[in-house]
Amino acid sequence: MDNLLDKSAKARQAALQSLRLALSSKTLSEFLLERRLTLTDSLEKCLKKGKGEEQALAGTVLTLLCLQMGSGPEGEELFRSLKPLLISVLTDSTASPSARQSCATALGMCCYIAAADLEDLISCLSCLEGIFSTPSTGEGGSAPTQHGPLHCSALQSWSLLLTICPPSHLRSILDNRWLHLPPLLTSSSVALRILAGETIALLFELAQDLEEDLCHQDTGFLCAQLKVLATESNKYRAKTDRRKQRSIFRDILRFIESGEYQEETIRFGLECMYLDSWARQRTYQAFKEVLGSGIRHHLQNNELLREIFGLGPPLVLDAAALKASKVSRFEKHLYNSAAFKARTKARSRVRDKRADVL
Repeated sequence: MDNLLDKSAKARQAALQSLRLALSSKTLSEFLLERRLTLTDSLEKCLKKGKGEEQALAGTVLTLLCLQMGSGPEGEELFRSLKPLLISVLTDSTASPSARQSCATALGMCCYIAAADLEDLISCLSCLEGIFSTPSTGEGGSAPTQHGPLHCSALQSWSLLLTICPPSHLRSILDNRWLHLPPLLTSSSVALRILAGETIALLFELAQDLEEDLCHQDTGFLCAQLKVLATESNKYRAKTDRRKQRSIFRDILRFIESGEYQEETIRFGLECMYLDSWARQRTYQAFKEVLGSGIRHHLQNNELLREIFGLGPPLVLDAAALKASKVSRFEKHLYNSAAFKARTKARSRVRDKRADVL
């Protein structure tokens, strides 16, 4: 924390990287509580005076700090004090793309965690929407390809905030403003195409919850677009990109046509939780992107995350229970060997065979 005020940019970046690692892998809310003002002031200076990578790291650390502070008065104060600066960097076309991307994520996450007023939520939604739905988005039916990661971060944050949007404002988005999304399905970025598809599915889900009809004159064309993306085999796309895209868009199309969602189970420690909706999946993916490998630790110990996902208070386990829960290396080896053998057999039945499917 002291090195955040160092004269050397390299020293400040190293300090920010260390803070990012510490805040993502540990719960330090009590330690940070009495130091939050000092740390907030240092991060503000990094965002104002830093360049490129330093600004991007400062935005990430700010997000993690807000996650540690939670949704109480401390988190609200942190968000209110740095929200104007985040918006300033995000909307500055001369700023580094990585810095703008980090600020888009920070604005969405901090607003989700700590925004107390509806005005803050609506202003953040409007700012983020202005990034991924620029006037050039709809021209000729093609999506912008410049600054793809920035558009992805803005769209991810925007869709995250939709999950906490009050019905009155959500209806105005469902009426017409969601039409910015279909043109993004033609983007050259596979990540942006997938995010746009998932956001469309999320809006259909939110409309169902409100008993609203999310239909317009191009609904048939939208479903046709989704079917193309769910079966695309163009060779100019990378093989891994095609596989990932087809899998996700099959799930999106199935949900829009039949309302069926592919449930996912997340295990951490002795617990597990179920992602049984697009809203829940969007929330989990947003926190996972910020926390990285530390997501499991925070799901076990961070009270804010446990409240968001309805997990209850953190479990208190004694040493005997922890030891009993651990699987020996030999048992892991046997399980992995059996799984590998079963997977190989299943694949061998269909690999390199030219059997007709009737």
